[in-house]
Amino acid sequence: MRNYSIYWGRMFRCVLTGSPKYFLWVGFLSILVIAGIISYSEQFRYGLQVSNMSDWVNWGAYIANFTFLVGIAAAAVLLVVPTYIYHRKDVKEVVLVGELLAFSAIIMCLLFITVDLGRPDRFWHVLPFWGNLNFPISVLAWDVVVLTGYLFLNLHIPGYLLYKRYQGKEPSKYLYLPFVSIGWAISIHTVTAFLYSGLAGRPFWNSAILAPRFLVSAFASGPAIMLIIFQVIKHVTKFNVQDTVLDLLKNIVKWVIPINLFFLGCEVFKEFYTNTTHVASAKYLFLGLHGKHLLVPYIWTAILFSITAGCIFAIPKLRKNNKLVSLGAVLTVLGVWIEKGMGLIIPGFIPSSLGDLHEYTPSINEFFVCLGIWSLGTLLFTLLAKVSIAIQLGDLNPDLKKSSLHATLLH
Repeated sequence: MRNYSIYWGRMFRCVLTGSPKYFLWVGFLSILVIAGIISYSEQFRYGLQVSNMSDWVNWGAYIANFTFLVGIAAAAVLLVVPTYIYHRKDVKEVVLVGELLAFSAIIMCLLFITVDLGRPDRFWHVLPFWGNLNFPISVLAWDVVVLTGYLFLNLHIPGYLLYKRYQGKEPSKYLYLPFVSIGWAISIHTVTAFLYSGLAGRPFWNSAILAPRFLVSAFASGPAIMLIIFQVIKHVTKFNVQDTVLDLLKNIVKWVIPINLFFLGCEVFKEFYTNTTHVASAKYLFLGLHGKHLLVPYIWTAILFSITAGCIFAIPKLRKNNKLVSLGAVLTVLGVWIEKGMGLIIPGFIPSSLGDLHEYTPSINEFFVCLGIWSLGTLLFTLLAKVSIAIQLGDLNPDLKKSSLHATLLH
């Protein structure tokens, strides 16, 4: 018990110490989190009428961000596979950072679901054991199970491995089960896709390749975010992120972006070539419909971003330029976020089942709630990554670090 107290005490001390830049960053994120809480308090008081969602478009920015973040959480598997199946030591050094990113993303997913509820106090109705989950008949029930399961996996595995690293002991293979994590990561995005494609009244989502599209887009945006994070970590810490890890992520993005664009092209062909009445949603998204064209510039900007990023990662000379790689990573994230978020969720409701056209754009209140949740997730990841890096560098356990150094000198 005393060892646990010391361990937790050192972690809190690590979080509360740092450079002025660290405190400026944490303070900036904290201000945005407070702004999000204030905005959500208005929504909690007056209900979803402070948003621009309506009876016609009842899933908006909250569910769009949720969909994108499920993919970011699932993308952690791209570091788990080379670490535990191919035993790459260079990737093993950074895999915990990727799993902490997945944990932070799942927390944000659950928060976006919560703020999308008109009565969040009734959220317990869909919780296992406490509420009426209607499992296994309901696809939503499957989504609750896989998300909460993945949350606990990403809470247990990094926590267990970091504590063993802190102690200087080898972890037991039977207590972190990487193969379970790999399968579960794929399941969370597959089930989320099934949740949409199984809605018969929304033909825009009725696609057999929606689940593969979700996974492929996740395997583009996830590594892109990791590229940004690892380059920042290399710049501001002493943590060793090897260039081979960055090259692995670049190669993944290089191959996945064209596949994602190909799948999007398949959907476009299916919609426009058949030219049935169900093409109305796709026409609204790509061309505009009856004078309504709010999303048209967004989706074409997303496609342009993806093509530009694809060129950066595909051309060897450009791929060696760190600044261009960072730009390509940002464009990949933005492109996937637009295409997979607002470009997928909103057109599914336009036109309505009665043929009405009601456009949707997030309200100021929704914007600040979304910003607050993103800031909270970023803050959580910042604190977790700081502790994780300190443990892996040996800074959190100076006694272990001294003994390791002494053994090295003797050797």
